[in-house]
Amino acid sequence: MNSNRTPIGAAAGFAATLALAALALALPAKADDAVFPLGSRIGLVPPPGMVADKARYRKWLLVAETSDATALITVQVPEQDSSYSDRVIRAALSTLSVRPRVPDTEQLGLLPFSIADLAGFHVDGALRGRAVMLGDTQDESPKDSATAASDKGPRARMLIAAVPGGPADLDDHGNFARLSFNEIGGIRDVHITVSEPLRIGGQSGYQIMAEAKDARSGADVMVVQWLRFGSGGFLQMVGMAPANSWTAILARLRAVRDSVELK
Repeated sequence: MNSNRTPIGAAAGFAATLALAALALALPAKADDAVFPLGSRIGLVPPPGMVADKARYRKWLLVAETSDATALITVQVPEQDSSYSDRVIRAALSTLSVRPRVPDTEQLGLLPFSIADLAGFHVDGALRGRAVMLGDTQDESPKDSATAASDKGPRARMLIAAVPGGPADLDDHGNFARLSFNEIGGIRDVHITVSEPLRIGGQSGYQIMAEAKDARSGADVMVVQWLRFGSGGFLQMVGMAPANSWTAILARLRAVRDSVELK
């Protein structure tokens, strides 16, 4: 079995997992080779071929705090370039705007796959070129009430990720799918009820369905994972919802699954 894959969780932890993995890959192998700017305690190992730039630049830095985010904007202009005066840059920085959210269509456009039918879900977040988390618009709790969200219990949600690698042999799909399912976060007391091969979008796939408990609230949930295998990689689709609304939500999850196509 080819083990070249990235574990993906089904809850909010999936973004953190991917971010930590990316950070680990980016760390220098030999910290002793770090280059320190003159007078600085902080240095790093530069990318291969990169050397100190002798040019001089003018730089501006703007840090602005909003109700739910902090914006950090930098502007760097070669010292000999007179096109952008301090007044011009300051005027531009003063126009900083923050929109409430990135439109779903814009976030979906960053993905290596398209979703023709969101089936009533909205985009909770997207990892450019890799994955998207969908949340249910029908049972969404008030944004400013953490207590209300906690009392309401788990929401229906769905993760879709394009992952490189995967098993080349059809006979390995089942074991690979079970290993992937075991890495789903946010659930406990898992009891698998369905584990079977399944054609998805005309390609080989595998379906696992299970009863479980939400790790935070202890509420009964149902979880489904669909893997759709292709050349050089696979799509992982994980859906989760409260057990008492599973039948209706499963139909919507399937509608989303069947509308996903690689670009």
